[in-house]
Amino acid sequence: MKRFRPGGVGWFIFRRLLLGIVVLILVSVLVFLATQALPGDPARAILGRTATPASLAALRRQLHLDQPVISQYWTWVTGLLHGNLGRSLAAQEPVSTLIGPRLVNSAVLVALAAVVSIPLSIAIGSWAAFRREKVFDVASSNLLLVLAALPEFVVGVLLVILLATTVSHVLPSISLVPPGSHPWDNWSALVLPTLTLVIAVAPYVARIMRASMIEVLESDYVEMARLKGLPERTVLVRHALPNALGPVFQVIALNLAYLAGGIIIVESVFQYTGIGLAIQESVVNHDLPVIQALTMLIAAVYVALNLLADVATIMVTPRLRTRL
Repeated sequence: MKRFRPGGVGWFIFRRLLLGIVVLILVSVLVFLATQALPGDPARAILGRTATPASLAALRRQLHLDQPVISQYWTWVTGLLHGNLGRSLAAQEPVSTLIGPRLVNSAVLVALAAVVSIPLSIAIGSWAAFRREKVFDVASSNLLLVLAALPEFVVGVLLVILLATTVSHVLPSISLVPPGSHPWDNWSALVLPTLTLVIAVAPYVARIMRASMIEVLESDYVEMARLKGLPERTVLVRHALPNALGPVFQVIALNLAYLAGGIIIVESVFQYTGIGLAIQESVVNHDLPVIQALTMLIAAVYVALNLLADVATIMVTPRLRTRL
C-alpha cells in the first residue's frame, strides 16, 4: 500500500483535510454559541402569546432547551454527523425537507453564474494582459473597476430597470420558483439573477488574471520559449496560461464560496426561492435549527472549495509540484 510521503501532494491534501475538519469544528462551536445568544425564546416564539407555562416547559423538553449548553451542543453535533439536521421550529418539519428544494435552486443559480463568469473572466484577463496598455486593456480595466465597485443590489436594480421595467421589458423582474417546480422550468427567470452574480464575480477574477498573466509573460521561461521560435499561441496556451492560473484558482474559490453564502441580497432582490431567502426567513422567525444547518453548510462549502483550489493550483503549476 502506498503511503503518504512527507512533503508529497498526498500528504499536503491530507494535512489540508485535517485543517478543514478543525475549521468546521470551530465553526460549529461559534455557530451554536451565536445562535444561543440570539434574543428571544424559541419555545415562546412557536407557541405564541397564548402559551401556558406547562406547554412552554413541555416544548422546551422536546427541543432539549432545558438541558445544559454542552449537552445541547453535543446532541446537535451528533445529529449533524448522522445526517439529522433537526426540525424547523417555524415550519414544524425536518430541516432537510424544508431546505432541500431551496438548496437545489441556489445550486443551479451558482452553477450558472460560475459556468459563465469563470471562462469569461479568464478570457478577458488573458487578452487584456496580452494586449497590455492597448485600447482593449484600458477600456476593460476601467469597466471592470467600475463594475467591481457596484454593490450587488445596485446591479440587480439597474438590470431590472434596463431589462424588465422602464427601458425594456424582455425579461421577468421577479424570478419566482413555485413549490413543486424546478428552476430550469423557466430559464428566462434565471437570466437577471445569474447576470447579477456574474457581474459581481467576474471583475475580481479578470483583474487577478490580468495581473498574473502579465507577471508570467515577463518571466524568463516565457522569454526562452519565444526565443526558441515557438508560435505565440503555443507560448500563451502551453507555457503562460497554466502558470498564470495558479493564483486565479484561489480567487475563483473565494468568489464561488461567496456566491454560495452571499446570494442573500440577490435572491431578495429577485425574490428567488433559495438558501438566501431561507436564511433571511429563519432569522426573522428565530428558527435556530435552520440557521445552524445553513451556516454549517456554507462553512463546509468554503472549506471544500479552498481545498479544491489548492489542489488545482498544484496540478496546473509545474514548479509547485516539484516542491512538494
